[in-house]
Amino acid sequence: MSILIEEVRKSFGKPPTDVIKGISMEIKAGEFVSLTGKSGSGKSTLLYLISSLDDPTDGKVSIDGKDIHFLGQKELHAFRNRHMGFVFQFHYLLPEFTALENVLMPALKAGELTEKRKEAIRLLERFDLGDKLNHLPSQLSGGQMQRVSIARSLVMRPRYLFADEPTGALDSNNAKIVMDIFKDINHSDGTTVIMVTHDPDFAKSAKRQIKLVDGKISNGKEK
Repeated sequence: MSILIEEVRKSFGKPPTDVIKGISMEIKAGEFVSLTGKSGSGKSTLLYLISSLDDPTDGKVSIDGKDIHFLGQKELHAFRNRHMGFVFQFHYLLPEFTALENVLMPALKAGELTEKRKEAIRLLERFDLGDKLNHLPSQLSGGQMQRVSIARSLVMRPRYLFADEPTGALDSNNAKIVMDIFKDINHSDGTTVIMVTHDPDFAKSAKRQIKLVDGKISNGKEK
């Protein structure tokens, strides 16, 4: 089980501007990887390519031996829903649903609402939200909403968790809580975590740092 990126390129606009310039690397199962670099270096673009949320202009991305960009839409959505979790800077919770109902959204899509209910409650309790199950997002703090979104990303027990600046909108205390959750699920559950961050301290939380400069891995090496 791994993610293999082979000579991936991504261009935008006309005439095309290269944002990702021929990156190749492998991310093995159970790794905790941080993607770092200055604004505009391509780190979020690379995360979207790795995670199937965007298609490369050239090159190949394989997850568990599957070239994800040649999967049909239905198969890709099913694969993504079952094996990938996503956390963004904004929580994207549905305002009319409770914390528990938000966490169960991926299970609803998979037709496993009843089967995953206990798992959803377990995650919320694990993230110190056991007394907030029936609270709406408007009744939660920013840090609590982000923890709900992380629980949602994990309810299907995905092999891969992709996080794009997950602490960007949080104060230092809540940011540390989120990073501790990532380290714990990586260590305890073996979840592969791939995280974009501009914070050097949080980048060091990862077991492996990959620094991007102008769409390439810095010096052709990983730090």
